[in-house]
Amino acid sequence: MGTRPNDSRASLYEALQKFAEKHPEQRKTADRMLSFVSSTPDCFERAHAEGHMTGSAWLINPAGDKALLTLHHKLQRWMQTGGHADGDPDTLRVALREAEEESGISGILPESTEIFDIDIHLIPARPAKGEPVHYHYDVRYLLRAPHEDFAISEESDALAWWTEQDFATRTDELDEAVRRMARRYFGKA
Repeated sequence: MGTRPNDSRASLYEALQKFAEKHPEQRKTADRMLSFVSSTPDCFERAHAEGHMTGSAWLINPAGDKALLTLHHKLQRWMQTGGHADGDPDTLRVALREAEEESGISGILPESTEIFDIDIHLIPARPAKGEPVHYHYDVRYLLRAPHEDFAISEESDALAWWTEQDFATRTDELDEAVRRMARRYFGKA
């Protein structure tokens, strides 16, 4: 698990500890992420070869009955909006920024400042870009959009508002981490 850092990583470390206490089913992932954060001073930098922190959004519509997913251009999977911290130790701010950039929706607000979900996933190498295989240590937050009008960015092939029924019937299009967030949000965790 590591020890609490005394720099810009301290706030995230404490939030991850709180998340792990609230969600014991994700304790193993939380411990791995806590160890990474405590042992890696440059964990927010994309240049860190092993991996780096990212921030993502479980972005819900005003009514709270849909979540926005993006068909990611590079990975060709439906997933939540999100991206690299690029040096920013505030992963909630990263999630907000990425949600706005990837959806074209302004005025997105957090439902809570607490972490909604975490995941560590392997990103394939892109030799043409000089990027080796690496991990994304992803911290996810529950955010609410002020409306449902979106604009597709260059990072996406599509965007769509998914209902609870969509998550239940289109499971083969989703990674387990996205299915877990849907179960958690719609009360089926």
